[in-house]
Amino acid sequence: MFSRPSPRLRFHPPQPGEELIRFEHLRKAFGPKRVYDDVRLSVHAGETLTVIGGSGTGKSVLLKCLIGLLRQDSGRILFQGQDLSDFREEDFIALRRHVAMVFQGAALFDSLSVGENIAYPLHEHFPDMTPAQVRERVAEKLALVGLPDTEHLKPADLSGGMRKRVGLARAIATNPEVILWDEPTTGLDPVTTETINQLILDMQRQLGCTSIVVTHDMMSAFTVSDRIAMLAHRRIVQVGTPEEMKRSSVPEVRAFLDARKQELEREAAP
Repeated sequence: MFSRPSPRLRFHPPQPGEELIRFEHLRKAFGPKRVYDDVRLSVHAGETLTVIGGSGTGKSVLLKCLIGLLRQDSGRILFQGQDLSDFREEDFIALRRHVAMVFQGAALFDSLSVGENIAYPLHEHFPDMTPAQVRERVAEKLALVGLPDTEHLKPADLSGGMRKRVGLARAIATNPEVILWDEPTTGLDPVTTETINQLILDMQRQLGCTSIVVTHDMMSAFTVSDRIAMLAHRRIVQVGTPEEMKRSSVPEVRAFLDARKQELEREAAP
């Protein structure tokens, strides 16, 4: 009702299970550092796909390329069959109405209140919304993430977990079909981590959205994922269900899981 038309994006509500996003033969480098040589990956509507991998393997880069914050050097990203390679900034603005990102540090504007932070994308994407409609949408999303009546607070007043939830409320303010989660549990205590994991599951159940989660937290990955993809050696080395990944004999997957298990054991030791 309120969205701006895109000069190029053609969107239709996805059907569960349809291929929504495809990364084809992606290559990306930052100067001499090659991040991707040949990344290929599909994401289906309604699923939660988690991308795992070591530090520096380009997990977050994948999300940023999808929404146009970074551009791949070659290869294609398809959204509902549409090649995003030659999209202009205004086209990506339209795409971000449907694909929203929850950044690792929440990326809130410190000078704005919680309510103003959540309203920000509404002003960008739905300029015809009235102030009353904006307030109603903001209150609705804050209630959905378990933070009702916090519109007046500033980001400095919030704990790390609350900032993550406000970041989620801002991401879902436009009612996106896809949510991108960049290291959602990094730096959080176990109780707050479980809260964030539950929110990821709730978004899938309550909103019917598709999620791509980037993390190195395997407990979270096994909890929230329908499928898991492993990035290593500048490509995807395996995609599978949590159970398939736990049983994997792929050397890179096995080494990563064993290293994470040992790290957790060291953290739990007295």
